[in-house]
Amino acid sequence: MSTTTPLPTVTERHRNWVFGWEREHGDGRFEFRDTFRDFYDWESEDAILYDDFDPEHRVARSPREYGAIWDVHFNRMRSAAHVIVDGPAVIEQGDLAASRLVFVARLEPLLGEVTGIRTTTSLVWRRTEGRWRIVREHNSTVVIPVHEAEEALGGPRGRESTVHVREREKS
Repeated sequence: MSTTTPLPTVTERHRNWVFGWEREHGDGRFEFRDTFRDFYDWESEDAILYDDFDPEHRVARSPREYGAIWDVHFNRMRSAAHVIVDGPAVIEQGDLAASRLVFVARLEPLLGEVTGIRTTTSLVWRRTEGRWRIVREHNSTVVIPVHEAEEALGGPRGRESTVHVREREKS
């Protein structure tokens, strides 16, 4: 008898997507395509991807274009730690699904000040080849005091907290 592992749900994929943005001092180069190869619909001709944390507020029309924005920023990052504080909430119908969650992050650039953020992220997923992939993304971010981000993460470094959250989600 053969067994197959069920494919991840939209809820699981959205959670995993958040932690794809994690960075730790000493990590190699951040490559959006390598990190998120299985999350975005790279063949989509109708993708719309936006994050107001991009200083230029660009709207990307493909994952490739979106990745070019974030490769630059995340390669200037010493560390990035995230924790989910709300959600995800998912609506699914047929081959489309929408999900929303809120995360808090502590971002430490190679040069400059540490920043705390709270981001509400809304994603639209399309099931292609049996897998849920992102075709729409809208992220709204507010800067919060660093100590608030650190409290949400469980301490100044935060990394231990995100690992703990991942382990807690498995059980």
